[in-house]
Amino acid sequence: MRFASLGSGSEGNALVVCAGQTCVLVDCGFSLRETERRLARLNLTASQLSGILVTHEHGDHIAGVSKLAKRHNLPVWITHGTLRAQRSAFERDVILTEIHPEESFSVGDIEVHPYSVPHDSIEPVQYVLFDGQHRLGVLTDAGHVTPHIESMLNGCDALVLECNHDAEMLARGNYPQSLKQRVGGHYGHLNNQQSAALLSKIDCGRLQHLVAAHLSQRNNSPELAVRALSGALNCTADWIAVATQTEGVGWRELV
Repeated sequence: MRFASLGSGSEGNALVVCAGQTCVLVDCGFSLRETERRLARLNLTASQLSGILVTHEHGDHIAGVSKLAKRHNLPVWITHGTLRAQRSAFERDVILTEIHPEESFSVGDIEVHPYSVPHDSIEPVQYVLFDGQHRLGVLTDAGHVTPHIESMLNGCDALVLECNHDAEMLARGNYPQSLKQRVGGHYGHLNNQQSAALLSKIDCGRLQHLVAAHLSQRNNSPELAVRALSGALNCTADWIAVATQTEGVGWRELV
């Protein structure tokens, strides 16, 4: 299994995961042209994708899903609540499959395990992807860590983990108070310390790769996120990757 980020942040998110003959895209918050350009940067074409897994209906995760799926005849997996919230976003003839937040399914060589998370959307999920040997856990867009999240991410071989904001930077920043409460609230986004605390609670003994994702450009910095995560793992800072908005993160392989 290998994975890479096309870009991560409030302006667009997409993660590509490949195993065997299968490549799936987790979310697509970029335009059709931009998605194809970013895939090409990874030496991929959209026609090589096996489909798109959607986490929730916010624009930075779903804006490009319909056009990419229709142009390249890609199936889309989505919860009923997410589809209900954004049915008008999907063009006719897009192949949609509704999924249950806690029921696993397969896409080619990848076993997909969706799981529920607390976020301010209708029926959000995140994913653990399994190739028969390795597990990649994905967690972004969650307001707090639940015991269920801990159990799903326990013992993964790689993690893509939200570090949206630094709590002090958010508090001191110029966001309106209502937005500060939303971002930092129980159904908003994980801050650096919350993600570090998650790492301290789960088994990270198999972890080969850790990618900090969905960093706020106003309320966080890569240095602060890496410092928190490396402190939790007692590892050097250069072991942790950061997925940026413009560049994402390059291929990471699980061996």
